[in-house]
Amino acid sequence: MKKFLVFLLSIFVSISVFAQAQIDTQKFKIADFQHKITKVVLTGNAMFDSYIKSDFNTCWRISPYEFCSLEEFESIKSNSDYYFLIFTKGQFKRESEPGLEFISLVKGGEEANNSIKDMLEVVSLPFRAAEDHNGRELYYFQAFLNIIQQYTLDAMEQDIDGYTGLSNYSINLPKARGMNLVIAEEDLSSEVTDQMRELYFKEKIKVVSQEDCDDTMANDKENYLVSYTIAPLNAKPGSYCYKMLIDSATHKLYFFRKHKITKKFGAGLLLDDVKRISTYLE
Repeated sequence: MKKFLVFLLSIFVSISVFAQAQIDTQKFKIADFQHKITKVVLTGNAMFDSYIKSDFNTCWRISPYEFCSLEEFESIKSNSDYYFLIFTKGQFKRESEPGLEFISLVKGGEEANNSIKDMLEVVSLPFRAAEDHNGRELYYFQAFLNIIQQYTLDAMEQDIDGYTGLSNYSINLPKARGMNLVIAEEDLSSEVTDQMRELYFKEKIKVVSQEDCDDTMANDKENYLVSYTIAPLNAKPGSYCYKMLIDSATHKLYFFRKHKITKKFGAGLLLDDVKRISTYLE
């Protein structure tokens, strides 16, 4: 009898631990996302906010949403009935000031009273340098919103998406075989020399001006991938550079990587990135 009771107790403990593990998963924590209102936090910059509203109204489809001010966000950020899409600045350990801006989707909760960094983060996507708003990001903003939406839906289905981050989408690169790729000149690092370009960039890969690359995205050109890289304006060792390849028609993310900027490796697609990309596109 004693052994039987011990056996039952071990079962109950196992069930309790398993249930706790289930509750603690990212998938569980954001399961209510589509039933909650997403508050889109406007920046206070009238021109930029007009783009946000227009693009959001055009392509956001996975949850009800409302626009709000920073002041309203501060007053309701601890309310778990809301999710928030907010624009944040990121500062890495060795940076003296924030170098990049991110589009972050976070869940309201009591932890917000401490810091935005303590809120449950669904996804955070880098989209421009903190001190260099040259307007390029506006060509890609709808794509960014669609990437965030797809990531959120995937994270609700599988916990692996909730923990590996956007880099998980680099597994899409083998599916890009046969597609065309345009890379903005400014998106290549200095180590990708003319000799390396001749070696790795064949018929399907073209290096073009930034303007031509952005036009490809703006025109929703089918069967084309476009490059987009983000790094601080005055990137120094310790900063990070993010690199993406996005389908200009579907906004599907095919490649997402980052690297730390050092004396050897500057901003832009590195030679290692180029080698990997060319393997699948040629």
